[in-house]
Amino acid sequence: MREYILGFIGAGNMSQAIISGAIEKKVVKSDNVFVFDIDNNKINALNASNGVKLALSAKALSEACDIIVLAVKPNVLPNVLSEIKDFSRGKTLVSIAAGWDADKIKSVVGTDQHVIRLMPNTPMMVGEGMSVFETPSNADGETLTFVEGVFGALGKVAHAPSKLMHAVTAMSGSGPAYVFMFIEALTQAGVVCGLQEELSATLAAQTVLGSAKMVQETGTHPSELKEAVCSPGGTTIEGVKSLEEDGFNAAIISAVQKATEKSKKLAQ
Repeated sequence: MREYILGFIGAGNMSQAIISGAIEKKVVKSDNVFVFDIDNNKINALNASNGVKLALSAKALSEACDIIVLAVKPNVLPNVLSEIKDFSRGKTLVSIAAGWDADKIKSVVGTDQHVIRLMPNTPMMVGEGMSVFETPSNADGETLTFVEGVFGALGKVAHAPSKLMHAVTAMSGSGPAYVFMFIEALTQAGVVCGLQEELSATLAAQTVLGSAKMVQETGTHPSELKEAVCSPGGTTIEGVKSLEEDGFNAAIISAVQKATEKSKKLAQ
């Protein structure tokens, strides 16, 4: 496979995770990565930690790179696209911005522009990300394979049609925040019941990690795994009953539905 010159517009947490992970996994070489951000501190930090090249502007980055990763907030994306559209002809744009599908991006930069749109999440920072690619994409097969390899080195990769990407954004994109809230609540519950906070936090995080691995590695439905923990008349079934009475499942479903609707509004 050819060596691509990869550029990142935006040097926030997601870019840092992608760049660090891809270089560590030897998917890309630091010499082949350019970064631009209006915050010099961010790009200087990336340069110091990974030895990437710094671009003086989004235009300069677009001219130098084969693949341009748009790692900016959705409200900033229109200005960035307008700025680089005349300098990115023949290049591939990779967007991780919520709410912007490939067609909307092409409405700004041109319908002939190659675009890959995906939704990653923050656990990429520890090599356990979930990145979902919008299908179909008009990028050529070799470039698409390379980009999938970059994100695949940072966790798992899946594919979904454009119409389902709002739900993907609300679930796996936003999902880490819901899980962090659960870990926080579980930690607080342990403290309320007498555990030291440090021990309680360790128990909560490891319990979530181990439970997630059981779902992945056994292939067993979560409801079956839940039932296996619930002994008749035992402590677990009492706790599960309380969660059900307090609307635990309904609260999670409602959160994902509302986040999905917000993603749709961002796309308008």
